[in-house]
Amino acid sequence: MGHVRFLHTSDWHVGRTFHGADLLAEQAAVLGHLADLVAAEAVDVVLVSGDIYDRAVPSAEAVQVANRALARLRESGAQLVITSGNHDSAPRLGAFGDFAAAGGLHLRTAVDRIADPVLLEDEHGPVAIYGIPYLEPEPARHALGVPDAKGHNGVLTEAMRRIRTDLAGREPGTRSVVLAHAFVTGGQGTESERTIAVGGVEQVGGEVFDGVDYVALGHLHGPQTLAEHLRYSGSPLAYSFSEARQRKSVWLVDFDAGGLAEVRRHELPVPRKLAKLAGGIDWLLSADEHAELTDCYLSVTLTDSVRPVDAMRRLRERFPYAVHLEWLPENGKTTAALRYAEAVRGRSDTEIARNFLDDCRGTPPTEREEKLLRRALETAGRGES
Repeated sequence: MGHVRFLHTSDWHVGRTFHGADLLAEQAAVLGHLADLVAAEAVDVVLVSGDIYDRAVPSAEAVQVANRALARLRESGAQLVITSGNHDSAPRLGAFGDFAAAGGLHLRTAVDRIADPVLLEDEHGPVAIYGIPYLEPEPARHALGVPDAKGHNGVLTEAMRRIRTDLAGREPGTRSVVLAHAFVTGGQGTESERTIAVGGVEQVGGEVFDGVDYVALGHLHGPQTLAEHLRYSGSPLAYSFSEARQRKSVWLVDFDAGGLAEVRRHELPVPRKLAKLAGGIDWLLSADEHAELTDCYLSVTLTDSVRPVDAMRRLRERFPYAVHLEWLPENGKTTAALRYAEAVRGRSDTEIARNFLDDCRGTPPTEREEKLLRRALETAGRGES
């Protein structure tokens, strides 16, 4: 090969749902686009830095989508190097690693393979690709033989020490790539990452990764550049409304004789956009200006002074992908959060029930509801004599 071209992606979270909505079709579409990109850009190696799956035991359907995506990437001409993230089960993901390597799929999920690189040759010589799986600090410090290592910083420092030692023993001019799944200081999180805090500390200093030509980071879901050679690709899809404004992307990374030559950002297609809406329910259901949002995943804030009955069902008649709903009346009635003890002090059961209804929906019970409440309390033996 001439020079090596990498595609850096991570955090696929195949099998994740979005506020209860199944995302497998959207995930399959975006991952299929990656395969087209690999072919169009003549990518040599796809780097996936952890969290292939959203859970340790993915569903059969999720496994099918991931398998198909990996097969298509391979068919498009790239080799694959994959590490496990904090959502993956490392043993499960790495189960057939030795067999997969023969077909160009290199899995790095075990502590004892950290300093065992995938080696490639281009016209300028060797490139060593090292995969650091997500390291849970407590078991990892014992597995790495550094029982005094502190937190994520400690175990990743040891992992990188092993990598630098291996690299130093290779032929001069060997270029290097490291995949790691971690929260590096300076990175911006979103609402959709699972915390990896240990004793309140989850962050790792960027200097831990010094001494290699490119570091392909995973874990944070927004694409970001911490240094020219130190980047997060982010997730290929938005997994929370906090990501609605992000442009999801991957990095195309070129190496030349001296190491890192160029990094380009490639924005990904958005199978279904995210949007937020606020207003009274009647206006939301009738106003023309919302017509283009019918295909979006929607987060809706209702501002009616009285909580509308059956709101989600009504909204979905117009917006089938409304997935999240909250009620914040403009009169601010829900904002006066009373402490429970103060709310019930010196009040009868009927009064408490009446006030509860009023608080929950912004209007006191009707006469008929009052009768039902009294009957319910009498049946419960709590009626007032």
